[in-house]
Amino acid sequence: MVIPRDSRASLEAAVGPVLEKFQGVERIAVLRGGGLGDLIYTYPALHALKAAYPGARITLLGTPIHQALVAATDGPVDDVEILPFAKGVRDGDEDPAAHEAFLGNMQARRFDLALQMHGGGRYSNPFLRKLGAPHTVGTRTPDAERLERNLDYVYYQNEPDRWLELAGLAGAPTIIPPLLKPRSRYLEAATGLKDPRRTSLVVLHPGATDPRRRWPTSNFAEAAASLAAEGAQVLVVGDNSEKAVAQEVAELAREKVPGRDRGAVRSVAGELELGELAALLAEATVMLASDSGPRHLAQSLGTPTVGIFWVGNVFNAGPRGRSLHRVHMSWVTACPRCGADVTQVGWTAPHCGHSETLIEGIAVAGVVQDVRDLTATSLLLRG
Repeated sequence: MVIPRDSRASLEAAVGPVLEKFQGVERIAVLRGGGLGDLIYTYPALHALKAAYPGARITLLGTPIHQALVAATDGPVDDVEILPFAKGVRDGDEDPAAHEAFLGNMQARRFDLALQMHGGGRYSNPFLRKLGAPHTVGTRTPDAERLERNLDYVYYQNEPDRWLELAGLAGAPTIIPPLLKPRSRYLEAATGLKDPRRTSLVVLHPGATDPRRRWPTSNFAEAAASLAAEGAQVLVVGDNSEKAVAQEVAELAREKVPGRDRGAVRSVAGELELGELAALLAEATVMLASDSGPRHLAQSLGTPTVGIFWVGNVFNAGPRGRSLHRVHMSWVTACPRCGADVTQVGWTAPHCGHSETLIEGIAVAGVVQDVRDLTATSLLLRG
């Protein structure tokens, strides 16, 4: 991409160049599929777009979990349209009639600007162009269709920064985004879960969409037991699909905890709406988790986190600061079963097909110490 001469002065104040704003923009569509964390990555950019186009309405073309997050928190998105199942856009059994109906409805919305924030664009750019917006901006790999303004898609890039750079191409300078806030109707449920007799509240999430990003349940249980024995309340969270693993962590932890503290560890996986989870995370002293959507949600709410990452995911999804967010990295670069190079990921390299964890070797002791350190920081900040 060639940077216009008059845009180079903006480089120091943003992730990338800030190009001229589009005129007459009242309706903005943003295409972003995927899970909870995938949407949270885009929020700094969506806030920047909102600031640059204060009179415009931002419509997210997303997934049901995105709709739930928008309903549960205050944020930059005005409304959500659920994407149809379509290859490379939203995984599932495709229904051509539903696909065409969706596009027809979106064309009728007459979006002025459409942004693709969903990967390299091989499938998502053609989808975006069918919305009929006069202005389009998005990422693209060399084999993807061009949009009006394009950002080269390079796999290893911090995801929030990638979308801030893209927002700059749409004329939106980088801003410091506000923290997410759970809507007030969810706060009572979170307060009811807290045990005022415990010295702190640690929320633990042992799940992750990709099994390779999961720390062993025995490690989570050992960490939970150590923290509970020191006075913390430990609540294990997860969605319905993670109830079994969350319960396993809680039961293993209770076996290791002295009798008087066993009640301090329990699972609430599958029991919370997303808004209630957000409220609980906002109340937590610290969150301990693998690289997952709930960890990203906790960070966006301002809660300190201890994250357990495979090193490649740190480049894309790891927090940048360390005062409130600690990162433990596994440097494994080969599949434990077949030896395939797992650093070659993204749009050019297929998954080897194996799901063994890449982060098993991260020691419990260092993780627990970071939870202790951030507990002290968190309690100090909260007065």
